[in-house]
Amino acid sequence: MPSPPLVPDDAPIDLEHLRRMTMGDAEVEREVLAMFAAQASELAERLATVPADGERLAHTLKGSARAIGAFRVADAAADLELAIRSEWATAEPIRVLRGAVAEARGVIDGLLKRS
Repeated sequence: MPSPPLVPDDAPIDLEHLRRMTMGDAEVEREVLAMFAAQASELAERLATVPADGERLAHTLKGSARAIGAFRVADAAADLELAIRSEWATAEPIRVLRGAVAEARGVIDGLLKRS
């Protein structure tokens, strides 16, 4: 499995990373982007209430985001995961996560419309 870039693309979705992970298969890219968009939105909504399994959900979202190159979402999910684990305030990490997911969704929706 290819490693993430040393300096990830600063865009909401690092398309070069996504291409490496999908071996350049455009159909696979569309499929994983659509799946991620749905999963990220659902998890962000569930995490807004900090459920009992919130740490696990944040960890899941972090991994999915890293896999497709949504590094802002991954970082925000990691921050929320840490806040939940450490019993810190979660309002700001949740706000940041929701913003990162919305930004990634906007890019993904645009990419999927072009296909």
